[in-house]
Amino acid sequence: MSSRTYKDAIDCLNTLQSNAATLEASRASGGKLVLVAIPETIEYLGRIGYKQEDLNKLNVIHVTGTKGKGSTCAFTDSLLRHAKPEWKVGLFTSPHLVAVRERIRINGAPLPEEDFAKFFFEVWDRLDENTARANPETFLKPMYFKFITLVAFHAFLSLKVDATILEVGVGGTYDCTNVVPTPVVTAISALGIDHTAVLGKTLPEIAWQKGGIYKEGVPALTVDQPEEGLKVLRERAAEKKASEFVVVPMTPGLSEVKLGLSGLHQYQNANLAVHAAKTFLHRVAGITPAAELPDTFKTALEKSRWPGRCQMVQDPKHPNTVWFLDGAHTVESLDCCMQWFVSPDAALRKTGKESRHTRILVFNCTSGRSGSSFLGSMLAKAATQLQLFRSNEVSDELFDHVIFCTNVTYADGGFKGDLTTHAIADSDLAELKTQNDLAAAWRSLVPPFPKDRVHVLPSIEHAVATVRKLESGGPVDVLVAGSLHLVGGTMEVAKLAEVAL
Repeated sequence: MSSRTYKDAIDCLNTLQSNAATLEASRASGGKLVLVAIPETIEYLGRIGYKQEDLNKLNVIHVTGTKGKGSTCAFTDSLLRHAKPEWKVGLFTSPHLVAVRERIRINGAPLPEEDFAKFFFEVWDRLDENTARANPETFLKPMYFKFITLVAFHAFLSLKVDATILEVGVGGTYDCTNVVPTPVVTAISALGIDHTAVLGKTLPEIAWQKGGIYKEGVPALTVDQPEEGLKVLRERAAEKKASEFVVVPMTPGLSEVKLGLSGLHQYQNANLAVHAAKTFLHRVAGITPAAELPDTFKTALEKSRWPGRCQMVQDPKHPNTVWFLDGAHTVESLDCCMQWFVSPDAALRKTGKESRHTRILVFNCTSGRSGSSFLGSMLAKAATQLQLFRSNEVSDELFDHVIFCTNVTYADGGFKGDLTTHAIADSDLAELKTQNDLAAAWRSLVPPFPKDRVHVLPSIEHAVATVRKLESGGPVDVLVAGSLHLVGGTMEVAKLAEVAL
């Protein structure tokens, strides 16, 4: 490979994805494979030239949670950059929406393509050159997420960042980001039943996993949690010998700030970020935290951005269409999504026209999850919101059309390189099983809904094309939810990236 371009890097990265069969084997193991995740990550670090202790140089704020961890990271990133504009601040999050390099940011901007390719292939080559492994069965190269994590560590260390906000991938205890020996501060956003629910995890078990990021001598922060979860987090903090365990109180004046991220639930995430940033700045920069919210923090919170989460985007080329983008993919996050969407700030906004806009729902969720539960909770929340705002509408008629499509990017069955996934079984895609199940669930939940307005489609491009056809009838509001991959693909196909990212 002579060119070593960004595209080359993405092509190589996609070879490291687990296919659907591998993921199923992992689930069948009952989670036993995760037990070796941290030792393997440490070994991979050594093979690319780093000791585990080197990661302490990154000055890490480590964040996990079921919902809101990404938003908390975005708020924290903005707070640190505004408080210390001379600093170089690294941000590592997942997943990406349109381009992989979004996951690794410096001072708010994704790594440029050439920089991503440079750091990517340096890690790739070092793993090729140093093949000695403690366990011969360990893969020569790690799987997708762990490899990107290694690239992020390498990039941040090479660029000598002053601070790093590090978002956990899944869980906490066994997540590969949990190799940092001594973060500056750790923080846990709201707990709930997340992806691990497919393994039958209870809330206390999830809290145990998340609490695994707490470290000896490091402040352990959390938002207020259900008592059964809070009890476990408190015990984990004591077990890990955290320097303090803090259920963060609400910051005076925060409720008066108009946050850059929409949704009432974001105030909890912003509050956690404020406490994490204050603790960090005190420990690293010697800045004594004030009880009140500094003006720099207010500005930072107002200017925070986190694309694809409760985001309203005016279509740049189709002025009658407004996209409402939210990658919500748990019952709890979909509840927050509908609280935002069915409000005067979004779908119920005054448009100056007598008739309301045509509303379209574009939805997908991962195979194996209960589509009926998801869609039912969305309709129930919509009904509550409509009643709250004294609307004459009913939830069964909130949407005029519903579209259930796969996360495949293009109509020819292909993916944009950055959005390629091997985690969907070919049989599921061929039969559109998940999408047909969702359509059946919708018809069961809303029996009067016209059958010809329920669309089951094989790709995001098909979905966007259907939206375009419906635009001829007048102004259109489109809610895209259920999957961040779906939101990212929609940004790509509908050409929203330049205004949405």
